[in-house]
Amino acid sequence: MAVTRLEQISTKKGDSGKSKNYNDDAFSKDDPLFETLGTIDELSSFLGLTYHEAKLPIIKTVQENLQTINSMIATNPRSDLYQRIKYITDMDIEFIEDHIQATLNSYPSNDTFYLPGTEKTKVGAYFDVCRTIARRAERRLITFVKSHRRKDLSYAQKYINRLSDLLFVLSLKDSEF
Repeated sequence: MAVTRLEQISTKKGDSGKSKNYNDDAFSKDDPLFETLGTIDELSSFLGLTYHEAKLPIIKTVQENLQTINSMIATNPRSDLYQRIKYITDMDIEFIEDHIQATLNSYPSNDTFYLPGTEKTKVGAYFDVCRTIARRAERRLITFVKSHRRKDLSYAQKYINRLSDLLFVLSLKDSEF
């Protein structure tokens, strides 16, 4: 769909300091819901930038899973709509863990501290920034889960935790991109 009119991107209803989730429930714009969604969106956007340098297919897979997580967060779990969305599963978490292990098997890291963004490559620096955003996304998600009592997001929490580990390993990987 081509965006040709302002009305297609701006409802002009958010000027009151409120916004709505996917179910059309209204929340204050400073609710942890929107901070969490925004941080995950920021992570996905920066991963998109990183993809243009690294060209790793896993980045697009991760971005798709982050969209799934945001759909889960933005949808009331007691709604019919929630039953129709995609979920993060243990298979998604295992995929990340397997990729971490495969990367470590190919590129063993040393046990020394390093300065983020300064080691090896520009791509490594991009992965460092993504890692720090992922850590912040995890903290925001935990705050959201606690404040909204969303135990249904446990796999999403695990996924983002493992994702930050993957991004750390990728930041240390030698440049092959």
